[in-house]
Amino acid sequence: MVNADFLNDLIALSARIGADPSLVQGGGGNTSLKRGDALWVKASGTWLAHAHERDIFVPLPLAQVRDALRHDDGETRVNLLSQGLALRPSIETSLHALLPHALVVHVHSVATIAWAVRRDAQTQLAQRLDGLNWAWVPYRRPGHRLTQVVAGILNTRTPDVLVLGNHGLVVGAADRAGAEALLAEVERRLRLPQRDAPSSQPQRLAQVNDLHWAPAPLELVHALATDAQALRIAAGGVLYPDHAVFLGARAAVVNDSECLSAALARTAAECGAAPCFALVPGAGVLTAPDLSDGAQAMLHCLALVALRLDGEAALAELGESDVAELIDWEAEKYRRSLMRTPN
Repeated sequence: MVNADFLNDLIALSARIGADPSLVQGGGGNTSLKRGDALWVKASGTWLAHAHERDIFVPLPLAQVRDALRHDDGETRVNLLSQGLALRPSIETSLHALLPHALVVHVHSVATIAWAVRRDAQTQLAQRLDGLNWAWVPYRRPGHRLTQVVAGILNTRTPDVLVLGNHGLVVGAADRAGAEALLAEVERRLRLPQRDAPSSQPQRLAQVNDLHWAPAPLELVHALATDAQALRIAAGGVLYPDHAVFLGARAAVVNDSECLSAALARTAAECGAAPCFALVPGAGVLTAPDLSDGAQAMLHCLALVALRLDGEAALAELGESDVAELIDWEAEKYRRSLMRTPN
């Protein structure tokens, strides 16, 4: 472990939020600390929950990162600054560097996502976040493109809270206490009730499971097939980046007259890729044998989000080109490769 006492607060905060699936799932989310001319930022694909046990932060020269952001190829320039490091810095490094706050926290808050995927998100959030120094950021692919949009906002003011459309939440503060207090306040204001869902039906799952896929290990995940509204969401489009990156563009839906293999073949023919999980309406969810722990965590997140959406609000799903770009992006392929290693 890096012997740097000044990182203790960052490590403690990161481990705490990383252990809370309502804030961070698997290797998602990232945190950073600026100290002098160094930016300490979470490494791509590492888990915040492991902050106490593993070295998950990498140092970068802050002034040089910020200088790189002034160029159209800023993302490439930032990557060059990390050459020689054992771990890659987070995809969101440019955003962490841009923000002036000493401590920055980016989470995939379930409550925030449940608002940020709505077409009326800005109106709803304006009511709930009134009085806070916040800003809405329309969806852009994570990384430099997103940072460029935030840079435009910072030309006129410096918000302490950013709600990222179809993505998540960012808070910035001077220290750990300030970041924790601000994060807790936003979570309090955006909290949504979670619906109770019907139980899974193991017998029905077994009947269609001719490929011997595993039932989802968490009962809550089965709500994606047993709750009518959650089923519509899970069978529909993609809502946020990690939904696409770790769960793919489409789930298979096993119709009444089908077995699992037939549903997978039909879905693969329709969308050009093999699904990694299957929804059996009214019964539950089946997962591919090689589905990583990280992807399982993303299924859990999808269930948490879907059970907070009531069906009355229109959703702003990511476009097909947005989804394809995320899935094919080399930076996300790298993150997926780390998810396949034991955690």
